[in-house]
Amino acid sequence: MGEIVHTRRDGRVLEITFDRPPVNAINGAASLALHAAFRELQDDPGLSVGLLTGTGERVFSAGWDLKAAAEAEADGKAVENSHGPGGFAGNTEYWDLNKPLVAAVNGAAVGGGFELALACDVIVAADHAWFELPEMQRGLLADAGAVQRLPRRIPYNVAVELLLTGRRMEVEEAVRWGLVHKAVPADRLMDEGRALAQRIAEGAPLALQALKDMLNKIESMPLNEAMALAHRGQSGLESYERMTKSEDRIEGPRAFAEKRKPVWKGR
Repeated sequence: MGEIVHTRRDGRVLEITFDRPPVNAINGAASLALHAAFRELQDDPGLSVGLLTGTGERVFSAGWDLKAAAEAEADGKAVENSHGPGGFAGNTEYWDLNKPLVAAVNGAAVGGGFELALACDVIVAADHAWFELPEMQRGLLADAGAVQRLPRRIPYNVAVELLLTGRRMEVEEAVRWGLVHKAVPADRLMDEGRALAQRIAEGAPLALQALKDMLNKIESMPLNEAMALAHRGQSGLESYERMTKSEDRIEGPRAFAEKRKPVWKGR
């Protein structure tokens, strides 16, 4: 078997392609390989944004490799502990990742494949893509992110109905609820994903990291407490404090006043 995950740098963007035919099912090895790519993004100061997709045009990811899980259970192995430091799919519990991830969903995102996309910050999708959480019909919960994240991304009652029924959600509905940013023909998906990732990468590197950290921290806070954090010395976030003291914080307004593009230093 070849490499499960391929990476390619394009300026400040790291393209990450999940390649485990035939349906990009996720086992422990896949989670570790995906996490290694996300860690490469996080650890490299020359990178600002990740762009994640799957191979082919039919399936983004069919989710948890149930055959491998059943075999592991039969051997008495602890399946839930086999996915490594980033959790299932390498990013569902990678709390230190503070660089934006764009998911370019090239086909069906089922179960854990849906959760892999949910753990990204923005989703674009091919116009034939669809989303499904069939765990209830397997005697399981979609608890690698769908139970936790989906009710925060779309209306609560819609999320719960999807979790309860396991029905298929077409991409048009996902766009309508705001879960998917945009749906485009399959032959334009990667162009759309790359354009979006490159546009995000134009932002100041420290500000991008501070934004993601801040959004994660304030998600369940009352508004007054969330607002109180957005002051130098009060955020408790290392990335936010570095941003407020950075050279880039001076460069942004200066470049605007001088009617030129900013030159970010990441410090």
